[in-house]
Amino acid sequence: MGESFSAAALAAIAARVAAGLPAQFRQHCADVVFAVEDFATQEQLSSVGLVDRWELSGLYEGLPLPDQSIWDHARMPPRVWLFRMPLLAEMRSRRLAIEDLVRHVVIHELGHHFGFSDDDMHALEQAAGGAT
Repeated sequence: MGESFSAAALAAIAARVAAGLPAQFRQHCADVVFAVEDFATQEQLSSVGLVDRWELSGLYEGLPLPDQSIWDHARMPPRVWLFRMPLLAEMRSRRLAIEDLVRHVVIHELGHHFGFSDDDMHALEQAAGGAT
């Protein structure tokens, strides 16, 4: 595919990562939407205390599962954002395969969906087939 990965290509990689999760996690990700943009918005950057748009490669937006209630029904679905240009820059600078980098970012962001700690996220990443 070369070094020019389209938004659609990155979204397809993210979908494969989610589909490859162990069943007990995958069943709770059915409503998660994967979206790809070139860069995060200023609002998204501010939400995580960043200013430089090159520093954010992924973001979870939504209410984590442990905080959800059956009474919550008019909410937008949770979303995992992938930011294409920072991902490509990181891929080149760290000399990683884009699939490995996207897997790492998707699993980290899905970890926020589950309300996981960083240690929990690393274990999930291992179960899904690798770590970076």
